[in-house]
Amino acid sequence: MNISIYLLLWLIPLVLLMMGVWFFRSGPGSRWLAGKKINQRQLLEDALKLIFNLQQDGRPPDKFRLAVELKLDLPAVQALIARLEAQELVVAQHGILSLTTEGQRWALQVIRAHRLWERYLADEARMPLEKIHSQANLREHHMTVEEVDSLDAALGYPARDPHGDPIPTAAGVLRDLKDRTPLNEMKPGQRGRITHLEDDTPLAYAQILAEGLYVGQLISVQENNRERVVLSDDSNQFVLAQAIAENVSVHLEAPKKTADPSIIPLGNLPSQLQAEIVHIDDRCQGYTRRRFLDLGLTPGTMIYPELENPFKDPRAYRLRGTLIALRHNQASYIWVRPLSNEIQ
Repeated sequence: MNISIYLLLWLIPLVLLMMGVWFFRSGPGSRWLAGKKINQRQLLEDALKLIFNLQQDGRPPDKFRLAVELKLDLPAVQALIARLEAQELVVAQHGILSLTTEGQRWALQVIRAHRLWERYLADEARMPLEKIHSQANLREHHMTVEEVDSLDAALGYPARDPHGDPIPTAAGVLRDLKDRTPLNEMKPGQRGRITHLEDDTPLAYAQILAEGLYVGQLISVQENNRERVVLSDDSNQFVLAQAIAENVSVHLEAPKKTADPSIIPLGNLPSQLQAEIVHIDDRCQGYTRRRFLDLGLTPGTMIYPELENPFKDPRAYRLRGTLIALRHNQASYIWVRPLSNEIQ
């Protein structure tokens, strides 16, 4: 055989082998493998989170529930469960899945990242509440423990996400939620503060938001019958169908005391009138709340509007010898008690 042909027969497989190595180590194949690995991790974490949430809701996790919620066929779910068991993240007994200690730790880490992202997207990015859940789902899988800790600290260690669900601590502690009462179980005359808005049913959640209800809002029930629930927050009236009202949970409070009419939002404070800060609204969370506290907007502090904007927004306020600018929507979170003396 001609020596050149002989060398060529050896050279071609060698070149192909080198191209294959490059393809999977540095070329497009490496990106494909990395993407496949990420997708497998996301699926695993979604399964852990789902099993944890099903356990919390008192619904036994099994392969059929996982198939429906994760949109997988049964063979794919069985392969996923086998992976989870091999990594000692779940155990299966009589077809029911339960998380191991390590599985629960991992699930809580993903849930913590998700709910912190929801807090950030709602408070700082000003994203519509009906969109934050899907966006947080995309971001929760790409953070290290250190990055989640940093986000938690930057947001001021919030206790709940925008829907009212508790945010796990860095130690994996999840606050108890036994104080929830479904809105449709309240009686006329009862009063409570909204603690949770269920977003698993998008249409119901969209209607709740359209009505103007929010976590932290103080409401009282005026009417509750088979068809509807009528609420009031002393300024507005809300009418919800029973099927919608069951997606709202409240913490029952003592009978209503006479509201203090002297406490108003800072944005409504007349010019050159001094006021004492009473509290910051619970709706104000994350970076904004932390910034307010850093600026000295704390209970008992004196504040007054000093400079008016011809365009009305923002407005300049003086406190502790410092001039700060706040927009009207920011000032609406700060409740103050006006004093009778005007600033000269």
